[in-house]
Amino acid sequence: MISLQVVSVSFGQFQAGAYTLILAEENGNRKIPVIIGTPEAHSIVSVLEGMKPPRPMTHDLFVSFSKILNVRLSQVNISKYKEGVFYSELVFDVEGKIVCIDSRTSDAVALAIRFQSAIFTTEEVMKETGIVFTDESDIWREEKQFSKKGEVPLKTMNLRELQIALEEAIDREDYEKASYIRDLIKKR
Repeated sequence: MISLQVVSVSFGQFQAGAYTLILAEENGNRKIPVIIGTPEAHSIVSVLEGMKPPRPMTHDLFVSFSKILNVRLSQVNISKYKEGVFYSELVFDVEGKIVCIDSRTSDAVALAIRFQSAIFTTEEVMKETGIVFTDESDIWREEKQFSKKGEVPLKTMNLRELQIALEEAIDREDYEKASYIRDLIKKR
């Protein structure tokens, strides 16, 4: 299994009310983009930013309930990717007994960060959905400068990868690169 860390949550540019959750492998350079809804994005961001809502959110309520019953979320497994959907399971320790429950990936991540639990995926999921970045500063160079071994030219990225690259370029306020990527997307 490959250990993942939550890197960021950013507003989706291509689907109303959608956000992109970026998970990065802990000991590598691949990242997995997961499209999530507004409530889950706010739930994840509130923990990442250290915000405490005046009343418990649904995920907070679940954590409180679990702690009272002495149930611990030991890990989250993102086990499958099929037809554009990630499949995850929550792995609980219930008084020494392991219990697995099917979950949406967005909810699983929201709970994992609250429980401070590990997040894992399979090599198969990583191969299918992971995007390789050799060096963050190299990603946003002009297309003609993609010449080093191991770098991924924008022109060879699939549409999903280009959309993510566009969102990240906009987030970094690199509008020249964003317009270049936008033009590539329009051509496709």
